[in-house]
Amino acid sequence: MTERTVNLATGRGAQTHSGAAARDLTHTLALLYPPSGANRDYPPVQLAFVGGVAETATTYGYDLLLTPCKSGKDPAFRRMVSERRVDGVIVMEVRREDDRIQHLTEAAFPFVAIGRNSGTDGVGWVDLDFAGLANGCVRHLAELGHRRIAFVNKSEQIVNSGYGYALLGNEGYTEAMQEMELPARAYPSGDNVGAGEDVVERILQDDPATTSLVVMNEAALEGIYRGLTRHGRSVPRDFSVVGVAASRWAEQVSPPLTAAEIPAKEMSRIGVDLMVERLTSPASSPRHVLLKPLITLRASTGPCRPVLDSEPELELEAEFPDLDF
Repeated sequence: MTERTVNLATGRGAQTHSGAAARDLTHTLALLYPPSGANRDYPPVQLAFVGGVAETATTYGYDLLLTPCKSGKDPAFRRMVSERRVDGVIVMEVRREDDRIQHLTEAAFPFVAIGRNSGTDGVGWVDLDFAGLANGCVRHLAELGHRRIAFVNKSEQIVNSGYGYALLGNEGYTEAMQEMELPARAYPSGDNVGAGEDVVERILQDDPATTSLVVMNEAALEGIYRGLTRHGRSVPRDFSVVGVAASRWAEQVSPPLTAAEIPAKEMSRIGVDLMVERLTSPASSPRHVLLKPLITLRASTGPCRPVLDSEPELELEAEFPDLDF
């Protein structure tokens, strides 16, 4: 058995070896992080995670190997695991059905996840409560009087590939709308300005009376704002937008976005902490960390102002309940 102890004063690791099964350690961690951009590139929010993991790994004395492998069948991934080229693996962009996690489990290779699915139950993971946050965004808009609330998700490719955060966000939105007996309308969007403009076009074509959006695609925000402006919708005077986004995205649009923060740096730090715990105390119970950041109120949400000539006329004979004020 191989044990690794960490000098907390320096952040450097020292290894002790016992038994015939001891092996040479590489002092390297791998980050499995396939790019999510349409052109196989890393959007800024992904780069924030890469930087956070690398920075924290360094404090523990580890180098970082970044690999874009998104499949357990990838030859580079198989070589890395079979030849033990790294000490441990941090898996990101976790899908509901993820053969990378299945292969690591079958190989008894040390790993943790930033994200989760049923295969990560037995290992450490850290994740954002995307379902709870989307649910909270809907309820914030409902408290302001909005009833026509649409949802803008990640790209169709990401949704159809089963990425956990996209599915969880949609589930949280849909559950909140159903509980309030409101019609749910979810739309995928690419991660660029043009896609944001296009999704606004589709939303307002389907229901011109829409007065608000929950957005879980920060890269489309600028385009969403442009699309609303083109259709004569002023934020937040007559249209409200709330989302789940890193603060740099939320604060660079005008007006600044009311949003739940994606704490990339904190999630990265926790992911590396869990990995080091796995390597230093392999027999200990894995920790699961679910972060639930609060929604930061900025300037993109306000009371609902129904779109003129778009609300159904009330029946004159309709009976209304008595209200106590």
